[in-house]
Amino acid sequence: MQAPVLDVKKLKTSFFSDDGEIPAVDDISFSVKKGEILGIVGESGCGKSVTSLSIMKLVPQPPGKIVSGEILLNGENLVPVSERRMRQIRGNEIAMIFQEPMTSLNPLFKIGEQLIEAIKIHKKGNKKEFEKQAVDMLKLVGLPRAEGIMNEYPHQLSGGMRQRVMIAMALSCGPKLLIADEPTTALDVTIQAQILALMKSLNEKLDTSIVMITHDLGVVADICQRVIVMYAGKVVEEASVLDIFKNPKHPYTMGLLQSVPDIRNKQDRLYSIPGNVPKPGSITTGCRFAARCEFVHDRCLADDPPLYAVEEAGHHTVRCFLHDTGGNGHHD
Repeated sequence: MQAPVLDVKKLKTSFFSDDGEIPAVDDISFSVKKGEILGIVGESGCGKSVTSLSIMKLVPQPPGKIVSGEILLNGENLVPVSERRMRQIRGNEIAMIFQEPMTSLNPLFKIGEQLIEAIKIHKKGNKKEFEKQAVDMLKLVGLPRAEGIMNEYPHQLSGGMRQRVMIAMALSCGPKLLIADEPTTALDVTIQAQILALMKSLNEKLDTSIVMITHDLGVVADICQRVIVMYAGKVVEEASVLDIFKNPKHPYTMGLLQSVPDIRNKQDRLYSIPGNVPKPGSITTGCRFAARCEFVHDRCLADDPPLYAVEEAGHHTVRCFLHDTGGNGHHD
């Protein structure tokens, strides 16, 4: 068994305010293998972006803080390392693509200058070499007339092109792990499909592991091999993509799947899960999904369920008392 590229163990990240501690990510564990594409799914406010910022150690401090747990990248725990060491790791070993490329690219500098800058921080070489590498990266992400784009400013490119530039930048130093936080949200559907196909082919070509953070199950079905479903700061279900779609076990996952429009069935109204994601830290007893769950019973309001292993499927775990078959829970 190969050691995972990323191994997150019992990670807890909280924000501290006048009202006390608010846990945004509460005791989550998962790992990503080499060359794997892992999806992290959930509604806004469930803690998936805070998870990615914690891994990059970009949670704003204060008010945020990684309270406990480990983030092992190729065996090195990132939680205690210095900001100086993190700057070497970011870009080189782990890179991130953010939701909105316009906010990540500097409007005042040409694309070429920004790409070269990203390469220069981490690589040795001269200007000619950096330029060639920048052009090669733009070609790799499928941008036509790469040389011309080097001399253009971000506002001269379309959203999809900017997102490709961001991916080129993230991959320019050959990181082992790429975190993509809702990378296609702001793009229209055809461009979205192209960006996903691009990420998939880069994953195959470069063997880069990818953590794909999204609220869109279509994206997950398209590109991920394994999925973690998050709700209110906790992992509520983890399984292979096939298992999650064919055989969802958690009422929340079922609800998410039901809310995906199906073009084969004409419905008058789309399904939506009743209620809203609770405010982080507002539920202190019982299951966090209880208030929105159709299967709720007394035990759910009193106790917080552990992750149970679902027997018939390979590696499928679910945080729900419906699957308590007597003593096979992973108590975490």
